[in-house]
Amino acid sequence: MSTEPNKSVKVTRSRFELDEDGHTAFLEFETDGHWITLLHTEVPPELRERGIGSELARTALDYARDNNLKVDIVCPSVANFLTRHPEYRPT
Repeated sequence: MSTEPNKSVKVTRSRFELDEDGHTAFLEFETDGHWITLLHTEVPPELRERGIGSELARTALDYARDNNLKVDIVCPSVANFLTRHPEYRPT
């Protein structure tokens, strides 16, 4: 697992965003300072099949770990990412 945040993903108040080719993919989240809830991933059709959803999930989980946040996963894309990458499972 990387300890450095992904430089291509921007963190806003409620989303991890990745801009590419004039389109924005994002993973929405909520946090209360102790928990982060990963709600919904949206990848425009033009950006699909490039691993961008996985990159967003990885960045969100790294962010949670780096900020000592407990993780609540609502988003099916993040849940699917974890089945393929168990090393990212929150403890």
